[in-house]
Amino acid sequence: MTRPYTGEWFEELEPGLVIQHAIRRTLTESDNVSFTTMTMNPAWLHLDFDYAKNETEFGQPLVNSMLTIAVIIGISVHETTLGTTVANLGFQETVFPAPLFHGDTIRIQSEVLAMRESKSRPENGIVTF
Repeated sequence: MTRPYTGEWFEELEPGLVIQHAIRRTLTESDNVSFTTMTMNPAWLHLDFDYAKNETEFGQPLVNSMLTIAVIIGISVHETTLGTTVANLGFQETVFPAPLFHGDTIRIQSEVLAMRESKSRPENGIVTF
C-alpha cells in the first residue's frame, strides 16, 4: 500500500539539520478566545479586554501560551514527521521569551538536535527536534 507523506524518515535526518518551515500562521482574537474557552482556561489575561488593558503591563489580551505551542507543533509536523512518526514522546523544555498578541504571526524553524535508535523498538529511531 502506498500512502502520501511529507515528513522525513529517520535515515533522512541528521543532527544539525535546520528546517525553515514554509507555513506561517497569524493568530487572531477568534483563535485565542475559541482555544482558551474550549480548553476551559478562565484566565482573564486571555479573555477580558478591560482587565488586560487596565490591570496588566501588556495593555491587551495575551495569546494563550498553550495555543502558541499547539500551533508551533502543528506547523512543524508537515515537514518533519507527517506520516513517518510513531508518536511524540514529550517535551524537555518549553519557554515563552515574549508574549504574543492578536495579529502576531508565528514563523518557525526546527533543528535536529540528536537522534538514536530505539532500544525498545529496534525498527524505529528517536529524534530530538
